[in-house]
Amino acid sequence: MNAKAPRAAPHFSPRDVVAGVSVALILIPQALAYAEIAGMPEVHGLYAAALPPLVAAFFASSPYLQTGPVAMTALLTFGALSTLAVPGSAEYVKLAALLALVVGCVRVGIGLFRAGVVAFLMSLPVLRGFTAGAAILIAASQFPSAVGAAPPGGGLLERAWWTLRHVGDWEPHAVVLAMATVALLLVGRRIHPAFPAVPLAVVAGLVWSIGPGFDGPLVGTITEGLPPLSLALPWGNVGDLLLPGLVIALVGFAEPAAIARTYATLDRAVWSADREFVSQGAANLAAGISAGFPVGGSFSRSAVTRLTGGRSRWSGAITGALVLVFLPFAGVLADLPRAVLGAVVIAAVLPLFDPRPLVDVVRASRPQGTVALATFAATLALAPRIERAVLIGVGMAVFVHLWRELRLRVQTEIEDGTLTLRPGGVLFFGSAASLDDTLGNAIAGDPSVDHVIIDLGNLGRIDYTGAHALRDLAAEATRAGLTVEVVAMPEHTRRILGAVWPEALSPPEA
Repeated sequence: MNAKAPRAAPHFSPRDVVAGVSVALILIPQALAYAEIAGMPEVHGLYAAALPPLVAAFFASSPYLQTGPVAMTALLTFGALSTLAVPGSAEYVKLAALLALVVGCVRVGIGLFRAGVVAFLMSLPVLRGFTAGAAILIAASQFPSAVGAAPPGGGLLERAWWTLRHVGDWEPHAVVLAMATVALLLVGRRIHPAFPAVPLAVVAGLVWSIGPGFDGPLVGTITEGLPPLSLALPWGNVGDLLLPGLVIALVGFAEPAAIARTYATLDRAVWSADREFVSQGAANLAAGISAGFPVGGSFSRSAVTRLTGGRSRWSGAITGALVLVFLPFAGVLADLPRAVLGAVVIAAVLPLFDPRPLVDVVRASRPQGTVALATFAATLALAPRIERAVLIGVGMAVFVHLWRELRLRVQTEIEDGTLTLRPGGVLFFGSAASLDDTLGNAIAGDPSVDHVIIDLGNLGRIDYTGAHALRDLAAEATRAGLTVEVVAMPEHTRRILGAVWPEALSPPEA
């Protein structure tokens, strides 16, 4: 049976309105919580949830991808900025907007230059280690709010540890409210992924907060009105933000790329990583000029879009438009307990605590497992500068790859004065020496050898330096009185050897 042809992107449907409204009800409280993770005043989370989804819709490739504040990107933002300015300060807010512009420029550039393939180059062990570590940090950042505690200054883990050791400082109503919120979200997820658990938790929290006896921290005053549009930013700090901006642009794209690929496969539809890079880049540019912070694609909100009937990318635009309309009335959330926001985030990252992906990596490959575990440990140890943990993980992944590539596997066989060498793997500048060593050891061990056959049938790849090394190896053997024959050349090997060592393509003389 023939496979179905890929479907074209669908046009606007009335179902997109239902999906857009459903996601907006989830996004508004999430935006407040993710702003806190990013070290921003809550209203800036709403700014990041308004124009970015609207702008992204004009360029998006996936009909389901919902753009806006996400926990991982918010945590990376905090890590990048917390050492440059006081979180929540006016300077910090401007730096966050500038960081969003940097992320946007990087992503748009990648998309326009059709380099979207980089979305697939981030090592899976690095991503799994980083994701697990970041999930712990995100939950730790929200734990004090969830129980109504006010720990003194310190890092994310120190504040969480202080809260654990000072149970007497917990606010009972906040604890009950947080536990109820987490339970509602987990049960709602089991009932149906589109179950409106977050809006219900927000309404319940608002009702609870105005009742007697509640003494936990509230969101407090929220600036009402449309987001300010400005490019009056600290441009002198661009150099400080280039590296974290690059890390956020690449790491933060992993989730939307996974979302879009998954749903495109399910729908037999076409998806373009280049176009999605432009979409996500444009969204970040919009966040930058509207006092937001870096944004990304949300797996949970995208799932809600699909499950509530969204059929085109305009469902995301509707979500952004609704948040924009809500901004002049954002003050209604001033009495929302912070315990609810903290619980919403904790419930969202709970699935990331699953240790099985890390265990699977360790079981499958010890070197790759080491990369994953080292990235996980570095993420916790280097907080809040977790972008450095990503760089460490990437560096280790590259080292492990090169280390394995350096080990060229060479099978040897000697029969009737003929030495057969069968290299397997990659013959490049780093591994060429091992072939030379193997030949030298084999000849030294059996002086009767007078003919060498180099069988390239198992060779995976050969680069320019490797081809030269192979030619020089044959020349040395010839000078030592041996005859050399190259056989079973794959087509890609034949091309480069023909350019470097044409004699290798000629059959040996009788």
